[in-house]
Amino acid sequence: MSEPRQVLAFWLEEVGPKGWYATDAALDQTIRDRFLETWEQAQSGALSHWLASPEGALAFLIVADQFPRNMFRDDKRAFAMDWQALEVAKCAVKKGWDLRIDEPQRQFFYLPMMHSENLCDQDRCVRLMLTRMPESDASNLLHAKVHREVIRKFGRFPYRNAALERETSVPEADFVDQGGYSAILQRLSV
Repeated sequence: MSEPRQVLAFWLEEVGPKGWYATDAALDQTIRDRFLETWEQAQSGALSHWLASPEGALAFLIVADQFPRNMFRDDKRAFAMDWQALEVAKCAVKKGWDLRIDEPQRQFFYLPMMHSENLCDQDRCVRLMLTRMPESDASNLLHAKVHREVIRKFGRFPYRNAALERETSVPEADFVDQGGYSAILQRLSV
């Protein structure tokens, strides 16, 4: 099992901003090799002691919210800890711990809200990106707005349906066929 400092060193320094959102099979495998056991420990509740500091909470959020999206692409396990990550993120923000972490790393306190299929969480994410990420480039805020628009339209992320074994409605299928997320991103970035 890893320690918070190992998670942070890997994600923030080794991978860094250029790799955070890349689709890279080699990176996905590296995360599985190095952190699958840590993710399993987090899922079982064995990492609650990490939640006693801003850095520990940040490491937990990376393990719970970011790593599974790499380790389990197109699999329901990618979203298995979303509710836990969301609760930790909300608690950390309430304590002001997010503000004790520099940008751009601070965004990882807000991404569980961006990943939520709840419109209130989406609204909160947009506000936090707008007000608490002033030095960040506009892309974080833009992506938060795109996520919020998808939830406003469907109440869920249609591109998760297959992994979560959910029925896809005709409007959702049309949305995906017409470019989905990328189409909204392009429209809002003009």
